[in-house]
Amino acid sequence: MLWSELFNSGHEPLDKEIREFVGTPLWDNLADHLQQTYNAKSKLFYSCCSMDKDFWKGWNVKYKKSGKALCTLYPKQGYFVALVNVGAKESTEADLLIPLCDEYTQDLYIQTKSGTIGKSLAINVTSENILCDVKELIALRAGRVQ
Repeated sequence: MLWSELFNSGHEPLDKEIREFVGTPLWDNLADHLQQTYNAKSKLFYSCCSMDKDFWKGWNVKYKKSGKALCTLYPKQGYFVALVNVGAKESTEADLLIPLCDEYTQDLYIQTKSGTIGKSLAINVTSENILCDVKELIALRAGRVQ
C-alpha cells in the first residue's frame, strides 16, 4: 500500500507509525544524527504532488537549521528517500566528496541535472553506505547554513 493511501492529508502519522512503515533502523539513525549534530527539529508536511505516479505525495519530514532546510525525508515501504539540496556554493566541495561515495550516490549525482540553485538529490536510503553519503552531503549543506 502507498504511504499516501495509509495516511491522507487528514490523518497525520505518529513517529512510531512512520518508523514501522519505513521498517529500517537507518531512519532512526539519520533522525538521531540530525537532532544530535545540528539540533535540527523535525516537522511534518503534507505534499499533494502527483508527479511520478504519486511517488512524492503524502507526509514527509523536513529537518531545518536556522530556518533553512537541511533535508526532507519521504517514507517508503522498506526504505526512505532523503532529498538533499547541493547548492551552487557547495558544488565544488560536493565534486570532491562524490568520488568517495557509494557507487549509487555517485551515479545519482552525475545523472542529476544542475539548476540555478544547484542539484536536488533524491537519494534512496537503502544501506549504511548510502546513509553515510547522505550525512556527508547534509554536512556540506549545514556548513553553509548559519
